[in-house]
Amino acid sequence: MSSKQIQIADVGYIQFIKSRRAKNISITIKPFKDVRVSVPMQVSFAEAECVVKNKIDWIKKHQTKIKSAEQKRTVFNESTNFCTKKHNLLIRKTDSEKITARISDGEIKVFYPGHLEVEHKSVQFFIRKVIEEVLRKEAKQFLPVRVNELAAKYNFNYNKVFIKNIKSRWGSYSKKGNVNFSLHLMVLPEELIDYVILHELAHTVEHNHSKNFWAVLDKIYGNAKTVDRKLKDYRIGMW
Repeated sequence: MSSKQIQIADVGYIQFIKSRRAKNISITIKPFKDVRVSVPMQVSFAEAECVVKNKIDWIKKHQTKIKSAEQKRTVFNESTNFCTKKHNLLIRKTDSEKITARISDGEIKVFYPGHLEVEHKSVQFFIRKVIEEVLRKEAKQFLPVRVNELAAKYNFNYNKVFIKNIKSRWGSYSKKGNVNFSLHLMVLPEELIDYVILHELAHTVEHNHSKNFWAVLDKIYGNAKTVDRKLKDYRIGMW
């Protein structure tokens, strides 16, 4: 796979990457990352650049939205107080040329090079990726066990537990009897983690959000919708 970085006026640096999987030229814009363009192997970088230049207005529009999203998220630095269920985050500047991380003894240590500011997109993106790795590990250790405990306690039956980096919802239920959870559940208070688990387990007996569904949850919580409203105070991955 080959790549090329091109600076385009009013947009900034764009990373063009040749991909064997790409069938068409596609543009991806994500928080704390440069614009990325996937280019089919048979398409030249020059052709891809022309396509991108014709999409400048679209790119700028989405960059504005992404910038707004970035501003609502934590900008991590040496003073940030952030912890997962089992790890504390520590950020340090070093003489290294690369951004690196070490996870051990209940700490997530991120080291960034002196030639970069901690607010730089590459540093912020790296920190988030490391945190997500830790959340995934913690989720795999905690969620299957907790799902089994709650299912047994309240007589729910399910097939398998899947943990994914979902940022659109906390959990879901499939017709195969599988319960799926976002690894980002691990930043919620334990009461809400249990609520999300039971919410999805309740779908094993009531597949939609009917009155019967809420009745099932009300037997557990008394007023499940009150807990559900608390969940809306949290946004997935917005730390």
